[in-house]
Amino acid sequence: MQSVEVAASWPASNVAVAVVSGGTVVGSLGDQQRVFPLASVTKLLTSYAVLVAVEEGAVEWDQPAGPPGATVRHLIAHTAGYAFDKPEVQAAPGTRRIYSNAGFDVLASFVGDACEMPFATYLHEAVFAPLGMSSSALVGSAGAGAESCAADLALFAAELLSPKLVSLELVREATSVVFPGLNGVLPGYGMQKPNDWGLGFEIRDGKSPHWTGLSHSPRTFGHFGQSGTFLWVDPDISAACVTLTDLRFGPWAVEAWTPFSDGVRAELSQQA
Repeated sequence: MQSVEVAASWPASNVAVAVVSGGTVVGSLGDQQRVFPLASVTKLLTSYAVLVAVEEGAVEWDQPAGPPGATVRHLIAHTAGYAFDKPEVQAAPGTRRIYSNAGFDVLASFVGDACEMPFATYLHEAVFAPLGMSSSALVGSAGAGAESCAADLALFAAELLSPKLVSLELVREATSVVFPGLNGVLPGYGMQKPNDWGLGFEIRDGKSPHWTGLSHSPRTFGHFGQSGTFLWVDPDISAACVTLTDLRFGPWAVEAWTPFSDGVRAELSQQA
């Protein structure tokens, strides 16, 4: 795909891109096996492990978890009321969308206890091993501490497009808006009204500005990371894009990512 070649001009020292359609990689750039820190793209992997735990019956969405009145659903949707980086309650559950790494740590601990193993082990056994993601690992927090490569995340993106580990219905639920209408800050892009989110997956909806392309459907979901990484899935064209860099998110990414994703989507649409 010619559209992915644009990423070669970015100021990062290393860039890896994988575009997935029809269950296979249809475009790529860079070393597909190079391992990068994912930062908040980690939340997609953590969330998928939670989906597996729900599918297995180990946990339930409406189980009490976190601060009083909160549930597993609140934690994964950033509505439990926790602050960004510490388990300090700033709002009543379900009243604000406060993006929270702390909430994901509490969530992972809850799921690990329910499954009677460290969450990093559960993530490996529930997601990485069955998908063949051999270069992926959770080496830090459940919200921002995973590392992976483009080849592994392409396998994960294919799973999101055509689920095998959980039901399609559960993935559709997780990638639809929960607790609609809540405002909140999207880190790096400012206040969004509303700041729509699914069960761990950010939903594009009508957000502006945003890290995905202007042409993306409102149903587009995924996540970006402060380490200069992102993964989006656009259900309207049944395609996904994984992009990993070794340059921390900043103005360069705000400027580059949106037109890049528009170019990828346009080329995919032409090929459909």
